[in-house]
Amino acid sequence: MSVSVTINGKDYKLDVPPETPLLWVLRDTLKMTGTKFGCGQALCGACTVQMYGQPIRACVTPVSAVAGQKITTIEGITTKEAKAVQTAWEKLQVPQCGYCQSGQIMAASALLANNTSPSDADIDAAMGGNICRCATYVKIRNAIKEAADDLKGESHA
Repeated sequence: MSVSVTINGKDYKLDVPPETPLLWVLRDTLKMTGTKFGCGQALCGACTVQMYGQPIRACVTPVSAVAGQKITTIEGITTKEAKAVQTAWEKLQVPQCGYCQSGQIMAASALLANNTSPSDADIDAAMGGNICRCATYVKIRNAIKEAADDLKGESHA
């Protein structure tokens, strides 16, 4: 069965079983390896991508569920929020091992697209499903605040 989907602005007609998880379509079929496999149960967030700007877990989302939808992966995210998050991530040296970072960035940029002044509680709620094995949560929170300030044109000291 053929499934049509738009990923990072490009249309694909995929000849894969409809129950194939989106993660494996991205990694194995399309060779987009920025989205990571973590747990396979939507518990860790390593596989986070966006559908119309909202975070979804690619490991448990069958490709048939995204047929005709617009998906963005870490390779294709170009929003101002994502750029601000990536800049803050580098500035504050958030990554350690880096494995979870694509999912973290996808979730953080979705948060900032909907909330330019997130509180700690807002950040916790948006990022709670993204696990960092290196426990860089304080740096992640600070980077999200830094990115929010940058988006508002404020400097963060």
